[in-house]
Amino acid sequence: MNWQTVAIEAAGWIGAVLVLAGYGLASAGRLDGRSPTFQWLNLVGAAGFVINTAWHGAIPSMVLNIIWCGIALFTLWKLRR
Repeated sequence: MNWQTVAIEAAGWIGAVLVLAGYGLASAGRLDGRSPTFQWLNLVGAAGFVINTAWHGAIPSMVLNIIWCGIALFTLWKLRR
């Protein structure tokens, strides 16, 4: 396994941990779903998924996570105002 494959797999796993952490913390009431922290967890996590799924050719998952990133970016932009 070369360094590029390891980096892409790491991006996917880190993305999964970040999205699950955000969801778990929000579900437990420890994090507000509209908080910047929640949105950043989703943005960075979904970006990791985009990298991983693009590499593996999983286009439906990649598109879903691009939209997920867009929602997080839009919410972060709205929260700045």
